[in-house]
Amino acid sequence: MNVKSIEKNGNQATIVVEIDAEMMEKGINAAYLKQRKTIAIPGFRKGKAPRKMIEAMYGKHVFVEDGLEEIFPEVYTAAVADVKAIGRPNLTNLEVGDDNSCTLTFTTDVYPEVTLGQYKGLEIAKAAVSVSDEQVASELNRMAQNVASTEVVEKAAEMGDTANIDFEGFADGVAFAGGKGEGHDLKLGSGQFIPGFEEQVVGMTAGEEKDVNVTFPEDYHAAELAGKAVVFKVKLNKVTVTNVPAIDDEFAKDVSEFETLEELKNDIRAKAAEAAEKQAQAAFEDAAVEQAANNTTVEMPAALIEAELDNQMERFAYQLQMSGYSMDAYAKMMGGDVNTMRNAFRPQAEKQAKVNVTLTAIIEAEGIKATEEDMAAEYESIAKQYELEVEKVKAMIPAEELVASIENRKAIKTITESAVAKAE
Repeated sequence: MNVKSIEKNGNQATIVVEIDAEMMEKGINAAYLKQRKTIAIPGFRKGKAPRKMIEAMYGKHVFVEDGLEEIFPEVYTAAVADVKAIGRPNLTNLEVGDDNSCTLTFTTDVYPEVTLGQYKGLEIAKAAVSVSDEQVASELNRMAQNVASTEVVEKAAEMGDTANIDFEGFADGVAFAGGKGEGHDLKLGSGQFIPGFEEQVVGMTAGEEKDVNVTFPEDYHAAELAGKAVVFKVKLNKVTVTNVPAIDDEFAKDVSEFETLEELKNDIRAKAAEAAEKQAQAAFEDAAVEQAANNTTVEMPAALIEAELDNQMERFAYQLQMSGYSMDAYAKMMGGDVNTMRNAFRPQAEKQAKVNVTLTAIIEAEGIKATEEDMAAEYESIAKQYELEVEKVKAMIPAEELVASIENRKAIKTITESAVAKAE
């Protein structure tokens, strides 16, 4: 074969390739051997007709296109050896000679020209870390709720109690779908039910039945009930109160290794500050990488964006699968379809695709390499995390995939370690 010409126009290359008859013969014969069992020729058992007979009946070029398909991966790899092709090629012209030699023209997206802007010494806003007394108090309350006890009491229901109720809703005297429940635990004051419902349960006692009159909000999701006045027939089965312990030194001893409440508060404050600092640092680093990408000049090919979009959709589909959902089911539940979801992911995919090409350009500019020591440490770390033997991890994760990951992280480190934090 011979690469006759390569013409680049922006992010696309047009390539003309000449394939000699000898190479085409390999592909054509492979196509014939695959297809002959399905071809019937008078005078021959099915699948036994000679190739020449088939070509005589259907035309001498009958196997050319399928033959070209057989050898195209080899042709394409050789043709794009001098260009960084991405995406899928598109055949635009095919000329076939009398001897089955071919001249084909195809286009393919190519990796873009990337001009790095400033990526070192970037000034990036970083949030100041502080922990308020309210945050500490909120965490103490959460801890107290976790160890709170409950008991069923014989008294009228009050805000803050849990009312176990049976209920059924009626609109214009007719029960409506989704308006019935039995043995439902309703925390009074939680706002779980529509406005006005919980307030009318207050004061009821176990065994009491009552009509609760409410009106659905105008923006209620079920259009047939939006703004509708309805009646719920409610029966209160039992009232449960939650006994929350006092937050004092005894509480601190019970829920922690500390002897005093003040020590526990200090520990909560320190841990919250550490978590907030990690979050602020992660946001700072993300912003630095994003700014470096914004400073990069590149015309992004659609193929790179679509590839990143595919990756993000695949990761999200996997997360859904772990939660017991399919992509189609989740999309319907959200009121759309998979294409709608894909479009929702597109802005983030466009941003990440540009980050990817920026990191690749920095790796090249800085001469970043993943050393053997880096690789060994990474395999060891993964093996330890998943409690596997290192050799099994090596068999599961291709070396080139690990190299890309390590080099990307080094490029990110190049950006973030030189970045300068400024107050927001």
